[in-house]
Amino acid sequence: MNIQVRACKGLDELEACVKIQVATWGYDESDAIPRKTFLLAQRIGGQVLGAFVTGFSNGLASGIAGSLCGFAMSLPGIKTIESRPYPYLHSHMLAVLESHRNLGLGTQLKWEQRREALSRGIRHMEWTFDPLEIKNAFLNIHRLGAIAREYRVDFYGVSSSRLQGGLPTDRLLAEWELDSPRVKAICAQRQAAATKIEERICVPASIDQWKTNEASRSRALAVQIENRQRFQEAFSRGLAVLGFSRDAEGNGVFELGSLASLKQQLFQDEDFYAN
Repeated sequence: MNIQVRACKGLDELEACVKIQVATWGYDESDAIPRKTFLLAQRIGGQVLGAFVTGFSNGLASGIAGSLCGFAMSLPGIKTIESRPYPYLHSHMLAVLESHRNLGLGTQLKWEQRREALSRGIRHMEWTFDPLEIKNAFLNIHRLGAIAREYRVDFYGVSSSRLQGGLPTDRLLAEWELDSPRVKAICAQRQAAATKIEERICVPASIDQWKTNEASRSRALAVQIENRQRFQEAFSRGLAVLGFSRDAEGNGVFELGSLASLKQQLFQDEDFYAN
């Protein structure tokens, strides 16, 4: 199977993004982002990138050649710090069809987001993610080199997504400094600078099952509340999520440390992250 990652073109490809969105999250009409919003995201300086199947080999996956199997959508933003404007991109959605998951397509889409942003002089991206989703955390922190130091409680309010399992929509804010030494090293498949880990916060491997099963949902909520308190306390002490790993049982482990000794590796422009 061959995959081409490129900007989506035309209304049909944007409509395919909408369908993948609904298939992934199971949103109802109140939560689903419509086609016109994808179109506007492109027109106002954001991104709608697609992963397209162009051929097959070794029996991997299946589908119609040339079809969209995943997408990443971002919106443009501006932060104003000390009267200076800083442009950045907020990556709002990343989704891959279930039949094409675990093939690295999410990683490809994120690196193409970075390449395209840097080509326009944009060096900062951010997005939110559910700290109970182990795969997402592994991608964002370990594979991409993003950091997190802000916890947002029930950020989106009530969600119709089946992935949320009825739990509050707590989110970590991922900060991706696109041109930092840390991210450039990871992009080049080199070893990033070592970090001193001061605290670890664990997510049980069974958390997804607990969230989607009404009988065990209270266990997932208990983990969410405990981890929420631990993240908030750690962030108040100046710690940040700098690493993520999985243990032998598949449990997720957030690795937190101080930013002070790694600022030169983490940030190309420290002013952007001053506040």
